Amino acid sequence: MRFTAVVRYLLIVSFLSTSTARADSYQVLVMGDSISAAYGLSEQEGWVHLAEQQFRERGHDVTFTNSSISGDTTGGGLRRLPDALTRFDPDLLVIELGGNDGLRGYPPKSMQQNLQGMAELALDHGANVLILGMKIPSNYGPAYLKMFAKAFEEAATQSGTTLVPFFLESIAQNREYFQPDGIHPTAEAQPLLVDYVTPYLEEFIKQPEVL
Repeated sequence: MRFTAVVRYLLIVSFLSTSTARADSYQVLVMGDSISAAYGLSEQEGWVHLAEQQFRERGHDVTFTNSSISGDTTGGGLRRLPDALTRFDPDLLVIELGGNDGLRGYPPKSMQQNLQGMAELALDHGANVLILGMKIPSNYGPAYLKMFAKAFEEAATQSGTTLVPFFLESIAQNREYFQPDGIHPTAEAQPLLVDYVTPYLEEFIKQPEVL
């Protein structure tokens, strides 16, 4: 009995130590669709994992939690967010949603309201917010494309948060960086996405102090 009690005590201490260490690190929550869920790739090849790895190698005590679901929309993200905020208590919420709204022809105004709603929920929770903008194929017509892009801008402006106008900007003109479906980035493209978004992330994930 005494041995069992000691083992139980050590397990509890270990759990509390791990939980405390994780809680003390800077928490980044990524809520996205297949682009951030590393569709067609392993999780370790995706930009979210690579970004965490890069910041840690540079000395940052940071944890990226990837809560991305392939096929998700801004409406789905808005419904999932309250629970995610409670579970992960992020310092920074990265929103990479909207592409599927556009591909399905959803009203841009509704998308804006969903994005803005997510941003405001996160701000109320005490987290900073970074919105990653998207673009859709030109065959949807110039009027819809303009409203689609404007939805991201308005969501960021109205919520007072930071916007990356087009997350895929650095690879968009090179088809070699896309899988055969022409939508999802390849493994080779993932480091380029990290390089592109890093300056924005650095605005929130500060350089570690030198002791």
